[in-house]
Parts: sequence; structure tokens; C-alpha cells
Amino acid sequence: MAPRLPALETFPPLRAWQRKAMVEYLRRRTEDFTAVATPGAGKTTFALRIAAELLNDGTVEAVTVVAPTEHLKTQWAQAAARVGIQLDAAFRNADLHSAADFHGAVVTYAQVGMAPQVHRRRTMTRRTLIILDEIHHAGDSRTWGDGVKAAFEPAVRRLMLTGTPFRSDDNPIPFVAYERGGDGLLRSRADSVYGYSDALRDGVVRPVLFLAYSGETRWRTNAGEELAARLGEPMTQDLVAQAWRTALDPAGDWMPQVLRAADARLTVLRNAGMPDAGGLVIASDQQAARFYAKLIEQVTGEKAAVVLSDDQGASARIATFAASEQRWLVAVRMVSEGVDIPRLAVGVYATSASTPLYFAQAIGRFVRARRPGETASVFLPSVPHLLGLASEMEAERDHVLGKAKDADGFDDDLLERAQRDDQASGELEKRFAALSATAELDQVIFDGASFGTAAQAGTPEEEEYLGLPGLLTADQVAMLLSKRQAEQLAAQRRKSAQRAPEPAAEAPAPPMSAAQRRVALRRQLNALVAARHHRTGQPHGKIHAELRRICGGPPSAQATIEQLEERIATVQTL
Repeated sequence: MAPRLPALETFPPLRAWQRKAMVEYLRRRTEDFTAVATPGAGKTTFALRIAAELLNDGTVEAVTVVAPTEHLKTQWAQAAARVGIQLDAAFRNADLHSAADFHGAVVTYAQVGMAPQVHRRRTMTRRTLIILDEIHHAGDSRTWGDGVKAAFEPAVRRLMLTGTPFRSDDNPIPFVAYERGGDGLLRSRADSVYGYSDALRDGVVRPVLFLAYSGETRWRTNAGEELAARLGEPMTQDLVAQAWRTALDPAGDWMPQVLRAADARLTVLRNAGMPDAGGLVIASDQQAARFYAKLIEQVTGEKAAVVLSDDQGASARIATFAASEQRWLVAVRMVSEGVDIPRLAVGVYATSASTPLYFAQAIGRFVRARRPGETASVFLPSVPHLLGLASEMEAERDHVLGKAKDADGFDDDLLERAQRDDQASGELEKRFAALSATAELDQVIFDGASFGTAAQAGTPEEEEYLGLPGLLTADQVAMLLSKRQAEQLAAQRRKSAQRAPEPAAEAPAPPMSAAQRRVALRRQLNALVAARHHRTGQPHGKIHAELRRICGGPPSAQATIEQLEERIATVQTL
């Protein structure tokens, strides 16, 4: 018996971007349509409304959704059932066809890659709409990409969805349109784009505070040499990788101190209007995840939920956590993109992954807004590359083919080697030994700007930032951060004046180190940007972006002394 057609009146009201994209889709009536929307914006609702429209007007008879993970298959099927579209989430390649009482099925990219001919036959049997969720996954391997193309070429319609359209490789994404730019490179072209900055302006997503922690790290190399470095200071990529690994070592002091700070922030959010706020620790591997879960229990007195992989029990554990008021969830690498846990509001980025794609996916877990004024807080190591990604949260990127690798970016393979857990032999284990690491709040990044001066973990100065109210608009966040920074600097000046003896004669100020100069210049630049914001009403991030356009160079969190000085001179002339 064929299932009933979905009733359009059962759908929730569409957001402005969803209505606009739907009108554009129905106007074009083309085979392929790509919609890019920031995580949390409502891509699933948009796609299901398109599916309902096409089922009702007879354009299609069936719907196939392709998702990245097993958990998302269940999530898609449940969301579709709520609006009257019945999708089989248990479909296996061996089944060949869906049961007659379903409108279609939900499968994974891996399923399609393993047996594209099965899905091609299903697609040819009935006029079918294919919804490719997080379509960039079709470029993960040639097998997946070729499988998707072979399976779904006969489809009547294909709707591609993604929140992160860029990739770090040159594998073209099937059914996505590419256009050649003035530089000769091919760039992906979307038919509808709704970015993070748009969603933030509309109140659809939360503003994100990034709390970057530095600290002293010490480790022993395979040659027996002991090295020390301050996390966040300029150094070679190899040293950054080793310092980063040392900081994330569960046996050191950095992770317990950062987890304690993150839990304190979670408590503030819970007391300030988000009583069910939850936290997520993103770990690099299963061993680290288990250690972090133990640390959380020691810090909070409560057990953390642990999701180690996308196995059969993962969906149930994620669903249980999402529906509970449990404080913390620990996942290996990340809870996959698209997983909807709206109460996640605090994150600890304790993983080695550093590509823009992965970072955006991870941060997307925390931005889903439920009510006006909610904010998200993400704690991360003070690594220049990560700071740059945090500063560019609002940047819109396309997938570019043929582009040379960015020499200034961080080499994920190098970091992966540094993070690898070698257990094959005792000799391999001697290659690297983390000795100690301490945590210190280095800076707070918001709206592309950097705030604050160094504050030791557990001090009142750190608490000033951890205690920021949980329900604030983006403008209120920027204003409070500026105020906190000004108060912090004033307190430091008072302490210095009290400690300093009355000089017999004017003594020259001691020369500042490069790190001190960068901090001072960053503060001066932020103050000038804030002054311009109050004069013109322009957001802080847009002013910083304009300065970068004029002067060149990376975000202020990564900028050199010379670049900061040039931007200070420039903003004074604007």
C-alpha cells in the first residue's frame, strides 16, 4: 500500500532564507540545486519541504536521502516522519528495493560507494529526488564520488546540501557546479547561500566566544633531549605539533585546568538562563577520550557520556545525552556534522585536526540557537592556525580546484604523526614523552577581534571572562569584552603603581619582549576598532576585515608586530 502524500500544512513556518531558497528552487526547476547554509540554519527542514512539494505535484514518486553517518540516517528518518514523509532508515544494499509503505530510504555515502548499481536500479525504477546531505563527503574518496555519480545520474532531481562547502583536496564533488574565476581556478557555485554572519544577524545561530589557552609545555624527544616551549609562540610546525600534543596529554596539567575552566563556564550558562546547557569534549583518539572522561568526573563529580565511534550503540548514546540534562559528552574527534544536540553550548577542542573543513564542522555543533541571547563558548589551544580559523568564523569559502596548498596553513599530516598513539612496540613509545604542561588564558576571540591579556588558570582575572553572562546579544558580548579588557588593564596599571618605589629620577622603561609588544599592539588595535565601531556602527569583525583587505596579512590573533603597527596606523586615518 502506497503511503499518503505529505500534507504541506503540517510543516513548521519557514525561515526567510528557506522561503527565498524554496522560491528560487521552484522557479528554476533544474535537475541540480546546491544549497549552502551554516550549521543550525535548518537545511533538513528546507530539503524536506522541497521533497513534499515535489511529491505532491507529481514531479517525483520517491525520495532517497544520502547522509554521512548511520546516526544521521535515523535523524533524517525521524525528521521526515514528523512531516508525513516515510523514509526507511534500515534499508540495506541486499534489500534491493524499499517496502511499498515508504516514500523512499536513507542511506550513507559508504553504502552507495559499496554498491552503486543497487541504488542506480532503485533510482531508475521510480522518478526520484536525491537529497545529498553534506555533499562534500562525496569527494572524500574516488570510490564514494564515482559511486554517487553512477548511482544517481538517472535521478529526476538532485538537491545538494552542505554547511561547509570547501575541501582541502582537488577531488571534484559530483553534481556540484564549478565556475572558472579570474585567476583561472575552478570554484564551486551554490544556488542558495546562507552564511554564519547572515544567520547571526537573524538570530538563527549563537555568537561564539573562543577562549584560547596557552601555557608552558615540556617534552622529551626520541634522542632523549628535553625541550620546552610556550604554546602559541611563533615556532616551527614540528615544534608546534609537539607542544600541542604535550598540552593535550591527559596526564599533564593543561587539560585538567582547561576542563575545570570549561565546566565553570558551563555552570555560568546553566545559572544564566540555559539550565540544560551541555558540554562536548572533542578528542583525538579513543584512549584520550577515556582519560578525558575520567578527568571530567574528577573535576565535576559527575560521569561524562562517551561516544567512541559511529557504532551501533553510538546513536542511542547521543540520543540519550541530547534528551537528558547530563553535563558532559566526550567524543572521538567529533560528534558528526549534522548531529542535532541544540543544548550543546560549551566545547573543548582537544583534537589534532586543523583543516578549515573539520574546524567548521566541529564548531557547528555549538551554534544552534533555541532562544534569543544564547551564546556558545569554545575552549581551544592557543595555536596560531586555530586562532586564525576562529578569527575567520564568518568567512565564506568555496571548494577550489587546482589551488596550491597554503604554505602558511598547518600541516595536518605532520600533526597527525605527532599525535599518533604508537603502541606496536616499546621502542616506538620512546619516540616522544610529554613531561608537563600548564594552562593560561591567552586571549578571547570574538567577531574577528582578540580581547584580554594573559591570565593564569584559577585566578580572578580568568574568572572575569568565564563569568560573562550567558544570555547576551552579539553587540553586548563585544561591549562586555571591551569593558573587561579595559578593567583588566586598569587593574594591572594600579598594581604596577603600588609596587613601584618612588623613583629618584625618571628611569627608562625596560624593553618589552616581542610577545609583550604583540599583546600591547593587539590591545591598542582593538581599542581603536572599538572606537570606530561606536562612531560608525560597523561591526568589529567588518572593521578588522577592512583593515586586512587594505594592509594584507592574517587575522590579528596571528598578525606580526609590523602588521599590527600598520593596521593601527591605517585605522587612525579611516
